[in-house]
Amino acid sequence: MDRRTFVRIGTASLCSLPVLTTASWARSFAIPAETKPGWLLEVIKANDQQIDQIRAHRVKESGNPAFGGFKDGEDIPNPQSTADFVRRCCCAISCPESTFYRSKELLTETGQAVQYLLKVQHADGTIDLPATNFHSTPDTGFIVKRLTTAYSLLNRSGAPGMETVLLPLKTFLQRAGEALTVGGIHTPNHRWVVSAALTKLNALWPDPRYVKRIEQWLGEHIDLDEDGQFNERSTLIYSPLTDRLLITIAKGMNKPELFDYVRKNLAMTLYYIHPNGEVVSDASGRQDKALVGTLEGYYYPARFMALRDKNGELAALARQIEKTVLLKGVYFLDYFLDDPAFWNELPPDKPLPTNYVKPFPHSGLVRIRRGNWDSTILKTNPVFMTFSKGEAVLQGLRFSASFFGKGQFQTENIEKQGDSWVLTQSLKGPYYQPVAKNEIDPDGNWEKMPHAKRKQSDIQAYEAKVTVRETSNGMEAQIQITGTENIPVSVELIFRAGGTLAGVTKHPTRANAHLLSGESGSYTVGKDTITFGPGKALHKNVVLRGALPPMDAPTVYLTGFTPFQHTIKLS
Repeated sequence: MDRRTFVRIGTASLCSLPVLTTASWARSFAIPAETKPGWLLEVIKANDQQIDQIRAHRVKESGNPAFGGFKDGEDIPNPQSTADFVRRCCCAISCPESTFYRSKELLTETGQAVQYLLKVQHADGTIDLPATNFHSTPDTGFIVKRLTTAYSLLNRSGAPGMETVLLPLKTFLQRAGEALTVGGIHTPNHRWVVSAALTKLNALWPDPRYVKRIEQWLGEHIDLDEDGQFNERSTLIYSPLTDRLLITIAKGMNKPELFDYVRKNLAMTLYYIHPNGEVVSDASGRQDKALVGTLEGYYYPARFMALRDKNGELAALARQIEKTVLLKGVYFLDYFLDDPAFWNELPPDKPLPTNYVKPFPHSGLVRIRRGNWDSTILKTNPVFMTFSKGEAVLQGLRFSASFFGKGQFQTENIEKQGDSWVLTQSLKGPYYQPVAKNEIDPDGNWEKMPHAKRKQSDIQAYEAKVTVRETSNGMEAQIQITGTENIPVSVELIFRAGGTLAGVTKHPTRANAHLLSGESGSYTVGKDTITFGPGKALHKNVVLRGALPPMDAPTVYLTGFTPFQHTIKLS
């Protein structure tokens, strides 16, 4: 989502088609503006409802320095929440279907919010993200990208008195444009945030400096790997965001070659969908890593590219989002309203992939799906495997051993061997001999001792190997640990909260912890059940020294000692 969904308010192959400019593409699909489709009317209604909720966070006291601004969930007035209110209001005021259509009261509040934005805007044109970034060009870009569309929507509305908002909003946007032409960035996606914001500014108030800066950032090339994934691998936040940004730049700057990056990312994303419609996020390199999330952020790029390419799979994806989580995407209403071409009827569906084995080596994972169940195998992640069956989710399989405080398993590679995937880890546990007499610090200061010169001795070895393979009705993981003997081992099956465990025994001292000693256990959510086993419970030390702390989730443990060999079956 765009900039953490606005600082949350505590409660919300190149195309074979002819090259089309933004204007000609719009004309090719032109339909009367008043014929908004049903799905869009639902989003407009949801936006109205959220405006009423959000107004509770408005600073109403005229003597307050933050008057007109909006607070976040911690009662901190900030430009992100305020800009989001402005955007929502411009959408509503411009829509005849909205209860706020041309609302004088809402227009007044919108103008006060814009005045707050001008007040907190720095002399260089930037704004702050109070949670972390100050005088921030990227965070300015996040706001400008959306408020330029808000400006255009309000300008089209013909609302009486709209100049009281448009004029100060233009001032804010043009001041921000000064920052965007020279300011720096933090992360890969920031380049496209800034470029998309400048693209939108250039459409309103053409400036060669805007174009020059866009070309400078684009000169670094798009950070898409051979899997179809962007550098940050952020499938819930920054990948769909980047898709939307690249579409904006491609349309506004007449660069159709950028659409190919969006196509490739969306093609990959089709294999990142769990049977229950959630998105695989376990390999993310950003704050959405292993978070639970759905597909609403992909609706705009999926529908846009389905229409442009007449792509049946993306049409099916867009329709699936409409039927399931569209209203979670109310935050993107301005995207939906910006161009009536977006409302055109989608092409016929083509079935989405639901039966596959698909490796993504650059992203460090393997995806396996068979209808109603799926599994993800991961490298460079303590959770080396997940398994879901409908709504029942094993969100992590991991293990550790009490080996010198460093026995948390994590593999650097996933190797395909026949019909199996092999993950390995090799560790050593040395002891150290005295340093040479002439190397001893005269004060006996341990920190000044030449530890790198100490000879190692009594070296202990640890070799872990996991062999993952598909079975007739699920997955299995064979865990083998060799080397030093009698090391305690703890295997964790970490389930998502909300279901019912059976066939297991509660741990005597730890909350959310269970032991499996019998042949099988089960975890049920509604009509969906994951069966797992067999068990192994040779000790009760489930949280070992050097292991990651337990997750706040129902967890089943299997325990033993090295040499350790056990196969866990999931179905």
